[in-house]
Amino acid sequence: MANHKSALKRIRSNEAKRLRNRYQHKTTRGAIKRLRDMETAKDASDYLPAVISMIDKLAKNNVIHDNKAANLKSSLAKHVATLS
Repeated sequence: MANHKSALKRIRSNEAKRLRNRYQHKTTRGAIKRLRDMETAKDASDYLPAVISMIDKLAKNNVIHDNKAANLKSSLAKHVATLS
């Protein structure tokens, strides 16, 4: 157990951040799955900017690595481009 007030506060804030990151990451993964399941190009191209924004936010907050974000965005853009 922590012995200092600041260490106790750090434990509380770390837990809050962990839960927030987990929620945002799970939400983004669900959005990516929804985008990949879309059938029409119009729906997918309308939804793509929102998903890319979510991925960028995760990368900015170091929830995922910058390269992983770039790879995800690239693969999603390719997927949307192949839809007809």
